[in-house]
Amino acid sequence: MSLRNIVAAAAAVVMLPILSANAEDVFKIGMSAGLTGYVAGADRAWRDGAQLAVEYLNKKGGIGGRKIQLLVEDNKSEPQEAVTIYRRMLSDDKVNAFASGCLSAGNIAAAPMLVRAQVPMVICSLLPTSAKELQWSYTILPPAKYDIEKQYEYLKSVGVTKVGILHDPSPYVLQELKDGKEAASRYGMTIVGTESYRADDADLKVQINNLAKAGSEAIIKLGLGGTVITAAKNIRDLGLNVRYSVMTQDMSLFPQVADVMGEKFSFVAIPTEVFEELPAGKMRDAVAEFNPLWNAKFKGRDPGYGGRGWDAVMLIAEGAKRGKGVNGEAVRDGLNMIDHYDGTSGAYSYTGDNRYGVKQNPYYIGVIAGGKVKIVK
Repeated sequence: MSLRNIVAAAAAVVMLPILSANAEDVFKIGMSAGLTGYVAGADRAWRDGAQLAVEYLNKKGGIGGRKIQLLVEDNKSEPQEAVTIYRRMLSDDKVNAFASGCLSAGNIAAAPMLVRAQVPMVICSLLPTSAKELQWSYTILPPAKYDIEKQYEYLKSVGVTKVGILHDPSPYVLQELKDGKEAASRYGMTIVGTESYRADDADLKVQINNLAKAGSEAIIKLGLGGTVITAAKNIRDLGLNVRYSVMTQDMSLFPQVADVMGEKFSFVAIPTEVFEELPAGKMRDAVAEFNPLWNAKFKGRDPGYGGRGWDAVMLIAEGAKRGKGVNGEAVRDGLNMIDHYDGTSGAYSYTGDNRYGVKQNPYYIGVIAGGKVKIVK
């Protein structure tokens, strides 16, 4: 199904009643997450970080005096599955809010249902564009342009002026590609070519060779999953002398990439991933609260998207606190009051019409040196 058809199907769902607080003393947070499929690397960590926040808050009394219950279903990284999950959780589970993962098409397609049910969602993806749907939609992701602009800054500093972009067809990546084209000249960059691939492609040599022939001094890869390793091996096998830069994602894949690309490999890092090198400040304090809990439970796993899942639940709790209620409308109103909230992945503000809460670029450029992640100063 096309995204347009999915949205139409969601809009045709029978009118749902406005959800108020549950009669039982439980605050239910629903989650549609891609636990399998191409967003699984990000969404599994998102789920685990959200669950960690639930456990943390429940020890402090929950939300509005109610214990929090996190309801998670796997959308298999498929928009149709996501719509079904949203519908079921609204009608059967009567959730108070959603903290869903990184599947943009699925979250956007389900947005009309949230408007009718008056239930807010704090998500890890692009937002819908409808004014009505934006009244109930919030994202913890910084604008897509911040990711590629940070890559441009670094590549320019090492003398690169010509880049080729390798990208998948996901909505978030296509937005980042659009932003990257618009920003290139401001950073002294020339995009010599763009090449697309599918998430299940086992070989990217044709696309990479095309970018090399066009004169790429660096290849920027936009997209999640194991193809980040595939592309690195293809660059090596083709004997290309180019830099390789990738967007934010599960860093557990990066040691293999560094083994192949060495010092020519760089990546966009989330603050939780480079905690030991963060400057003093409120963001470092927020990460210092989260990272020890994450490491105690998930030692050795990348905390990046886990911290984002944690932030989503903490923002929902902050919304209920500021809105002085636990029903959807109160949480929504409270989220709209957040003028500054320091999370693990950025400082959030949702006042006015802003639903992309991060207004300042929170990213760093990371490299792997001596087996350790380092911030490029």
